[in-house]
Amino acid sequence: MHWSKSYHRRGIVITCCIIGLAALFLIGRLVLLMLVQSDHYYELAEELHTRERRIKAARGNIYDRNGVLLAGNETVCTVSVIYNQVQDREGVIAMLCKELDLPEETVRKKVEKYSAREIIKTNIPKETGDHIRSLDFAGVKVDEDFKRYYPFGELASTVLGFTGSDNQGIIGLEVTYESVLKGLDGTILTLTDAAGIEIEGVAEDRIEPVAGNNLYLTIDANLQMYAQQAAEKVMEQKGANRVSVLMMNPQNGEILAMVNVPEFDLNAPFTLNVQPEGELTPEEKQNLLNQMWRNHIISDTYEPGSTFKTITAASALEEGVVSLGETFHCPGFYVVDDRRIRCHKVAGHGTETFVQATMNSCNPVFIQLGLRLGTEKFYSYFKQLRLMEKTGVDLPGEAAAIMHNPANMGDVELATCSFGQSFQITPLRLLTTVSSIINGGTTVTPHVAKEIHNGAEDEVKALAFPSGERVLSEQTSETMRYVLEQVVAEGGGIKGSIEGYRIGGKTATSEKLPRGTGKYIASFYGFAPADDPQIITLITIDEPEGVYYGGTIAAPVVKEIYENVLPYLGIERSELPEETTGEDG
Repeated sequence: MHWSKSYHRRGIVITCCIIGLAALFLIGRLVLLMLVQSDHYYELAEELHTRERRIKAARGNIYDRNGVLLAGNETVCTVSVIYNQVQDREGVIAMLCKELDLPEETVRKKVEKYSAREIIKTNIPKETGDHIRSLDFAGVKVDEDFKRYYPFGELASTVLGFTGSDNQGIIGLEVTYESVLKGLDGTILTLTDAAGIEIEGVAEDRIEPVAGNNLYLTIDANLQMYAQQAAEKVMEQKGANRVSVLMMNPQNGEILAMVNVPEFDLNAPFTLNVQPEGELTPEEKQNLLNQMWRNHIISDTYEPGSTFKTITAASALEEGVVSLGETFHCPGFYVVDDRRIRCHKVAGHGTETFVQATMNSCNPVFIQLGLRLGTEKFYSYFKQLRLMEKTGVDLPGEAAAIMHNPANMGDVELATCSFGQSFQITPLRLLTTVSSIINGGTTVTPHVAKEIHNGAEDEVKALAFPSGERVLSEQTSETMRYVLEQVVAEGGGIKGSIEGYRIGGKTATSEKLPRGTGKYIASFYGFAPADDPQIITLITIDEPEGVYYGGTIAAPVVKEIYENVLPYLGIERSELPEETTGEDG
């Protein structure tokens, strides 16, 4: 009997202990859930009872330097369905197929997919979205959105770039200034029951989007149009593969126009601008699109040819190995080691001064200047004038120069480099360095963006780019302006001259690699006024048919552009006699 009482007492104690431990566990669990993990479970409950839809922010506009809109926004709509809220599934499928012109299979798959929100179609016209909203189908949501719109279509296409379906920049300025332009998206929050059905009578919660900042450029839409029209004209006349025009202010690096024709339609960037022969594989089409989108002025290198003689001449003058009146003799070639390097004038130029040699674009004279400088000094000026560096332009995809290793440069390599062969640079790098040579001898950073405007806060932020580092003496710069003015007044660049205007410049005709294919790049840069340059323009014509000399086909294009542009910029004529003689170079 005693044993029986002790046994029951022990059982009661054990039971009470188990109950006590269970109670302590439950209390601890409640403390954990209600205090420690309350935020986590609150978020889960919010997620269960709310539906979130994104409101895209309006992307910032892009304007030219005069406030002309180059890239803006167009209001479009996004149509989506919420599975748990759809009441008439077949009706919704039929309506969306009809209104959005989509195949039933595609719509059905999305409408019947069990998900919090399924997007049916984006970027539909606002009128279509408003009509779908008016039909009032449960579970069908129509949200206003923004799509990038380019009023001028092809104008400055490789500079501006474009955005994808998510309104994010893909190429050009749209990528470089993505953080400036993109803005901050908003949200729409709706309250639902546990089954995901919206609770009637409860207002939506909205977090309004914040629009992106506006970007003002250094580009002038009118200058861009002048340059593009001239480039398209010469491309058609000469059957060229491509024509590029770059226009800058050499004093501060502001890019006034940048043209790569053929351009493409920014409002249809995935449509090829040339009709290919036969069917293309997806990979082939993508390669063609990449080429179409490419900004050749900054991404492609080439042998500059005789335009590079500007750098050789400036280096020789700065180093004191040549003077303006020094005479040379050109028999039509120059022998370096065992290599006979010819002049473009087979019969030779005979006796000529340094200035005349530059006017005549005489290879033998510039070979001698290169040899006088020597490899080490020539290469040091190559670096001093920043030719080994990228320009730092505010556009993506800039290529670097391709140059000999100085340790491997012999006299032949030095000779060919002196007149612009056997190495490669971009057109932008060439014109940036020439700008430093003619602007008084200081560096500039080419750039396209000028100011950022925050419309909401009425703030304007001017963008600053490195400049002003001296790389050449003012005296050498002044001398080079004089020499280059003679090239246009009486020399190989005479077809770029305009009566009453002081214009300097240099022509080039460079053979493309591999040699012997008969393919050339004709080019010319011209600046005005020659004594105080405010504008400099480089044109390159890739693979022209027929006559391919830069002085014959490239210089006249810059002349045509300047006949419109110089009066537009307020650059006045001066009384000068018109020159009518000269040689092509």
